[in-house]
Amino acid sequence: MKSLVDRAKEYMDEACWDGYTQVGMKKKGGKMVPNCVPDPKGKIPKQKPQKEEACCDECDEMAEGLEFEDVLIIEDGEKKNVKLNKPQRGGSKKFYVYTRNDKGNIVKVSFGDPNMEIKRDDPARRASFRARHNCDNAGPKWKARYWSCRQWRAGAKVED
Repeated sequence: MKSLVDRAKEYMDEACWDGYTQVGMKKKGGKMVPNCVPDPKGKIPKQKPQKEEACCDECDEMAEGLEFEDVLIIEDGEKKNVKLNKPQRGGSKKFYVYTRNDKGNIVKVSFGDPNMEIKRDDPARRASFRARHNCDNAGPKWKARYWSCRQWRAGAKVED
């Protein structure tokens, strides 16, 4: 059976991220927490790249044929690693996507009504939507119309 000291050492070793080591404890918010500092060796072990899973089939279908690029952005004062041209559910609308505008800046494009169901399986509805939104000339990628029209193209069925 392990002693209390051995168990405490194991816990302290697990308390820090990879590439960081614990150097004592510090008081934070009235609690004692591990003080983790970058590893003095300066080596951070490489992690295996994880395969990113899409939130739904719909997002996978919208992203077909697009090139993805990982970029680091600062949003609301926080750094975020995002994929460009990868539609995702959520945000202020039903979907959102990060893409580059004509100036080269990264912008977040939100599109879709969260309260409406997408019924693109019906050819008449799909034709009506695409005509109403002029999807033959959908415009640039940094506009919501481009992504809505891309979503309403013929092909795969929506499975929600």
